[in-house]
Order: sequence, then structure tokens, then C-alpha cells
Amino acid sequence: YRGQGVLPASPQKVWECIKPVAGGLRTKWDQNVKDFEVIETISDTVSVCRTTTPSACMRIISPREFVDVVVMKQYEDGTMQSAATNVEHPLCLPQPNFVRGFNYPCGCFCIPVPGEPDRTELLTFFQTDLGGYLPQTVVDSFFPSSISGFYSNLTKAVKALKA
Repeated sequence: YRGQGVLPASPQKVWECIKPVAGGLRTKWDQNVKDFEVIETISDTVSVCRTTTPSACMRIISPREFVDVVVMKQYEDGTMQSAATNVEHPLCLPQPNFVRGFNYPCGCFCIPVPGEPDRTELLTFFQTDLGGYLPQTVVDSFFPSSISGFYSNLTKAVKALKA
């Protein structure tokens, strides 16, 4: 899946809302992220993280957990990127009451809009195997509304940040 939109905020504000760090803002505004924790810090730009999600689709989709290696990078033009993919880690065994999902390579790019410092183009890419025994029709109906909700809630979150 691919999401794309222009948000009414600087790339720094958008990044503040979405950057994959423990204690970050993502758990406060993203209805699909219940918790985010760093399992191991490999460098200042690479870490192994566990993300948990709440149940969804009127509890048809049980809570999930994902363990990923995440890399963050800032480019010379001001673009900020996070990219992730599934990894197994000895310090993060499957937890009870969660279905272990699997993220294929995914990520997001906060791209400055030339000449408009208070606007950011956000590109998101992901391919996720939710795991468990979900009918494909449930999965197919969940993701488009999830992406739409992500952009809508992120727009509200960046507007709420103080200047």
C-alpha cells in the first residue's frame, strides 16, 4: 500500500509526530499504534523496535505485535525518512494475547515542499502480513480506511503542536 498527502506543517513538526522513538507522539494520535518500544539500540539511526496495535474492525482483528529493525535518515534537502522491516530478536519473543504480524520493507518520507516551509509531502509505503487467520476480505477492507485515518489523525496532531 502507498499513501501520499500534503500536510499543513513543517517537515520538522510532521517528523516529530511520526518518528519511531520510544515515548514519541505516535501512540498519542495514531489509533493503530497502542505502544512502541525500543528493544535494542544499534546506533543513533538504527534500532530494533516492537510496535503493538489494538484490536480493530469491531474486534475482528485481534491485537498485533510487530518487531522490526528501523533505520532513520535525514537527507541534504531536508527530507526525513524512516524505513523498517521484520526481524526476529532474542529479547522480544512473541507475547501472549498478541498475534505476531510481519512487516515487509516499509517506510515513510517527510519531504519539504519547495518554497512552502509550512507544508510537507508525506509518502508512506507498507506491506504487512497481519498474521493469524483473517479472511482476505477483512484485511482488504481494513487497510484503505486505516491509511485514510492515519493521514487525517496526523493532520490533527501536527495542527495541535505549538509553533
